Amino acid sequence: MKKRTVALVLAALLVAVSFTSCVSLKNPTQGKKVAYIMYMAPSQIFELWADSFEKSAQKLGMSADTFFCNDSDEEWRSRIELCAQEGYDGVVVSHGGETYAWSFLSDIIERYPNFKIATFDTFFKDDEGNTRTIDGVIQFFQRDSGLAAVLVEEILSMYPEKTANKERVNILKVQEEGYIAAFDRREVGYKLYETVGRIRTVETIAPSDHLDAVESIKEVAKDVLCKYEDGEIDAIWCCYDAYAQGVYQALKECGSSIPLVSVDISNIDILSMQEGLNWKACATTNWSLNGEFALRVLALEIAGDYDSIKAASCYYESPGMWMEIPSVIVRQNEVMSKEGVSIDNLGDVVDAAYMDKSWMPSTPWLSAALGK
Repeated sequence: MKKRTVALVLAALLVAVSFTSCVSLKNPTQGKKVAYIMYMAPSQIFELWADSFEKSAQKLGMSADTFFCNDSDEEWRSRIELCAQEGYDGVVVSHGGETYAWSFLSDIIERYPNFKIATFDTFFKDDEGNTRTIDGVIQFFQRDSGLAAVLVEEILSMYPEKTANKERVNILKVQEEGYIAAFDRREVGYKLYETVGRIRTVETIAPSDHLDAVESIKEVAKDVLCKYEDGEIDAIWCCYDAYAQGVYQALKECGSSIPLVSVDISNIDILSMQEGLNWKACATTNWSLNGEFALRVLALEIAGDYDSIKAASCYYESPGMWMEIPSVIVRQNEVMSKEGVSIDNLGDVVDAAYMDKSWMPSTPWLSAALGK
């Protein structure tokens, strides 16, 4: 009798454990409909993001769409409104303007309380310029000031004698303040080196046409480069790789050897670095994983599991509902270290942190579908 009783107890425990396991792995987002809405025009990094977002959604049994708004504030707002009206369960929206994002998205949430929103590179400020949050809306960014800073450090390492003698390194800055939040955040990391006297900005340039940024910044850069004598510009720092692509073309056409560094990465950038000329480094996050990260955040919002979001190492309590994506630097010698390096196998030649996902929020049901 005792053996039979023990056997029954063990069987009951196994059933309980099995039931608990099934409950813990139940996917609360199965059948949900989501979208990624991007303010800017398509580029390879955001195509990678969209692809990662959609594939991750499919693994969770969700349907997903992507919409690019071609630098139109009106289209960005309209698309979000339409998704709310058409019964989407949630959206990840990126690069909304800080002058209207907080008030607009607050209104959307008030009118559609079951509609979930996560934002990328979108500041929330009220009419008086005060930083705000929206209850239930997670904001996330790249570690932009860090991206900018490591590139300045890369430039400084090219001029050891100047840095040893505390001479300023002269930089042509490709930057556009007040355009998108990410560029403004990158300015913080760059400006620090200017403030402490380690670099001097000889001039700041930007594209004349956002819808044809590569060609327009190429022409701007060619005009500017003609103004300076050899040695007056030590390096070029670019806030965005699409701008760097045009500047790189200008450098080649002008026969200049000035080194170039930039933020973000694409196959075009890698191919350019592999030519062994001016393009020396990119500071970037892993865009093939960023879409998955965004989907995880939105899925947890839809599931109402904000505790799992806050448990992630990339979550910050201040200013609240805030996350940052870690980054790595990709150097020319790394992408030239073997044949066939591209965005698809970049993780084989750069720092292991590039492929790491441990910083992302997770739960048992997310891990079961997407891995840890």
